[in-house]
Amino acid sequence: MKDVARAQILAENESEDRDFPFGLLQAELEQVESDIREQARRFDPAVEPYVAYICNTSGKRIRPALTFLAGGATGAVTEFHHKLAITLELIHIATLVHDDIIDGADIRRQAPTANAKWGNALSVLLGDCLFAHALMLSTEFDDSAIGRKVAIAANEVATGEIIQTQRRFDLQLTREDYFDIIRKKTAALFAAATELGARLNGESEDVQAAMKEFGLNIGTAYQIYDDCIDLVGEEEEIGKTLRTDLNKGKLTLPILNLLSRATERQREKLNRLLIQKEPIDVSALASIADYDGSIESAIDTGQDLVEKARENLLVLPGNEYSAALGSITNFLFDLLEGCRQ
Repeated sequence: MKDVARAQILAENESEDRDFPFGLLQAELEQVESDIREQARRFDPAVEPYVAYICNTSGKRIRPALTFLAGGATGAVTEFHHKLAITLELIHIATLVHDDIIDGADIRRQAPTANAKWGNALSVLLGDCLFAHALMLSTEFDDSAIGRKVAIAANEVATGEIIQTQRRFDLQLTREDYFDIIRKKTAALFAAATELGARLNGESEDVQAAMKEFGLNIGTAYQIYDDCIDLVGEEEEIGKTLRTDLNKGKLTLPILNLLSRATERQREKLNRLLIQKEPIDVSALASIADYDGSIESAIDTGQDLVEKARENLLVLPGNEYSAALGSITNFLFDLLEGCRQ
């Protein structure tokens, strides 16, 4: 019964995340889809079909939504927020293309990945092309700091991915190393969306800093959720290839917790499993050490970050956009809760 209840929570949350808590932004997000299609048409005709396909299978538009909500919470959503939203989303899409190659993933959003359709060579170049196009867009703001901060965020994402790839199967990886990686590879774009969304409205440095911290906290918590769901989720419910992190030697927070809770003898057994470079059955991990407790601890850490994000929002005036940002924290808290065994 417990497994059935958890599956229901996961299924409900996965269904909701397509439209909640972004109902306030329906018009803006519809415009994002139109704008992305328009950007695809700006590529060479030989490249356009590939870009159009990958942009149509790339997710929930969380980063554009955060950009709009930060803008609305601090003044108004302008054409510059739309440009920023598209820029950040194209960077994100580029990272997904490269992620799927690295992970050997075949499915994303219940559709074949670029590498599954066209192979790794073309997909690498497609990701590069999207990165370059996004950085070109980032130069079109009057405030040169916007383009610079977007480029810094893109660099952080790539750096985080490189470090994570370097540290695969590295049993010396610490929690501090893990958090450094995910703040770079995931949270950096969340933070750029919320910080720059406020900056475009001329907000003070203090408000910009608080909004950046909000993005970092939410982005880090979201990655912890993603790392947990990779272990406890079901592919037919989630809509993407799972267990890739574990099988590719990426030591995520639940696994680091598992290692830290193990006795010396248990750790020796876990180490042999984790470095075998063959598919791992999570039940094998659970038979050795406190697997459920390790996931619970990761969930608690993610929810603590959500609480910090709520505190970051105290700098904002009360309006429907800041309330929607609060709804995001509630939703993410519940997503994490749904991962409990």
